[in-house]
Amino acid sequence: MELEFPFDPVRRSEEAERLVMSGGKRLYHKFRAAPYYGGIATADAVGCSFLCAYCWNYGRNLDPARFGRFTAPDEVARILLRIARRRFFRLYRITGSEPILGEASFHHLLKVVTYILREEPRSEFVLETNGLLLGYTEGLAEQLRIPNLSVRVSLKGTDENFFEKITGARRNFFPYPLRALRNLEERGVRVWPALMGDFFTEEDVNRLKRTLQEFGIRAGLETESLEPYPFVLENLRKRGIIRAETL
Repeated sequence: MELEFPFDPVRRSEEAERLVMSGGKRLYHKFRAAPYYGGIATADAVGCSFLCAYCWNYGRNLDPARFGRFTAPDEVARILLRIARRRFFRLYRITGSEPILGEASFHHLLKVVTYILREEPRSEFVLETNGLLLGYTEGLAEQLRIPNLSVRVSLKGTDENFFEKITGARRNFFPYPLRALRNLEERGVRVWPALMGDFFTEEDVNRLKRTLQEFGIRAGLETESLEPYPFVLENLRKRGIIRAETL
C-alpha cells in the first residue's frame, strides 16, 4: 500500500479492503481468548483505515496482505464460539484492525455477528471500531441495530492536531468518528467513545468532552492505557507525540 503522511483514510480503507477481502472472506492471523472485558473470544484481523502510532498491530496493518489466512464469516463465528464455550465467555469481538473498511468487510462482519448471536442469543458482540466509515457513509449505522451488539468507538485524539499525529490521516477527517457516535445513538444502538488517555492533559480531555456534548453525544468517555511496546514508543517519538527521553 502506498503511504504518504498525512493520507486520506477513506482511500486507504478502500485500498486495505481490496487486500484483505476475497470472495466474502477476510484475512485473520489469530484467534484467541483474551482477558479484556472480563474475558472475551477474540479474532485478530488485519487491515485498517488509520495507521495509529500506538497500534500494537502496526506492522500487520502497514502491509496487511502479507499476514493471515482468508477465512469465511461462518468459520470465524464457529472458531469464536468454540473458544467462548471452552472458557465460559459470553463476549465476542474482532480486533487488531478496522472491521468496517467498506461494503465487503461490513457484510462479512454482519454475517459473523448474526451467526454468533443466533447460536448464543444470550451473548454479546462488542464491535470495536474507529468509527470513520460509520460517520462517513450513510446507512451503515442503521444496519447495526442488532440486539446484543454494542459498539465501542475508539477516538484517536482530542482535536484535529492530535488526530493527525496519532492516526497519520488528514486532520479534516477528525469529525467523522464523532458523527458515528451520534448516528448510532440516534438509532438506539448501545455505543460509547474510548480514548487512549496517556498523551493528554486534563484540559485536553475536558475539551474533547465538550466536543462530544456539542455533537449531542450522551455516552460517557472510557479511557484506556498504553501498551508500551518498544516499537510503539519509537513510533510515538517519530510522530512527535512523546519526547525522546520517554523512550
